[in-house]
Amino acid sequence: MSNPVQEFSCQLDDLTITEALGEALGTQLKAGDLVILTGALGAGKTTLTQSLGVGLNVREGIISPTFVLARQHPSLGDGPGLIHVDAYRLKGHDDVDTLDLESTLAESVTVVEWGLGKVEHLTDSRLEIQLDREALAAPSANPWEETEEELDEPRLFSMKGIGPRWDESTFAHLKDTLLLAVAAQHTEEKHA
Repeated sequence: MSNPVQEFSCQLDDLTITEALGEALGTQLKAGDLVILTGALGAGKTTLTQSLGVGLNVREGIISPTFVLARQHPSLGDGPGLIHVDAYRLKGHDDVDTLDLESTLAESVTVVEWGLGKVEHLTDSRLEIQLDREALAAPSANPWEETEEELDEPRLFSMKGIGPRWDESTFAHLKDTLLLAVAAQHTEEKHA
C-alpha cells in the first residue's frame, strides 16, 4: 500500500515571511517527525531551519552543519529537540546510516538539508519541503555573489506530507497554520 501524499505551495515574499512560516511550522512538529529540505544554495534552507527551531523552542545557534554533517539542538522546554543534518556530501543510505539518526529520531525532530533520495528509509512519514528562489528571482548581474536584495527575494515554498502522520486532516491543519502565519506577517508589515 502506498503512502498518502498531501501537497501545498505558496509564495514567501521575503525572509521575514520565510521566518514566520518556519516558526509556525516548528510549533506543529513533534518528536519523530522527519523534514527533508531541498533547494539551491541560498534558497533559505538554513533560515527556515533556524526559525523552525524558534517554533520548537530549542537552543539557539542553528547554523548550517555542512562540515560536521549533523548538529543537535536540545529543547529549552518539554518539547522535542532538533537534529539538523546536511546530507550534501553523503552519497546514499549507507552514508546516512553512519550518522545513526535512528537513535535520535523518536525523541527529536530531524531536519535534513539535501536529504531527498537519502533519508526516506528512516520513517514511513515525512515532510518534503522545497524552497525555490530562482523560480521568482530576477536575473542576477553576478551569479557568484548575492546582493542583500537578492538574499531577500521571494521564494516558492512547496511542501509534501507523505505517510500516515500527514493524513488529510493533519496536513490541512498544518497548511492552515502556515497560511495564518504568512497572513499575520503581511498584516504586521503593512502596519509597520
